[in-house]
Amino acid sequence: MKKTIKYICNELFAECIAVALYEGSAKQENVDALLASIIHIHNDYIRRISHPEPGMPAKQYFKTLTEHFNKEASDIVDQIGNLIG
Repeated sequence: MKKTIKYICNELFAECIAVALYEGSAKQENVDALLASIIHIHNDYIRRISHPEPGMPAKQYFKTLTEHFNKEASDIVDQIGNLIG
């Protein structure tokens, strides 16, 4: 799961940089905030995998964690799309 999160965050980071480089109208403040958000999401979810919540069944914990990560990754994709134009 950690490898998957790392891969997805790396791809989002690269896509954000590519949009910033190739799309001249993207504001640098927005790009910087988005890149910081991707790094924060990566660190947060890696930390949460390493230290599961006590008292919660592992299967349920990781299922919920995966759903939340997918939602946040989808939001980042939408924000990258908004950088264009």
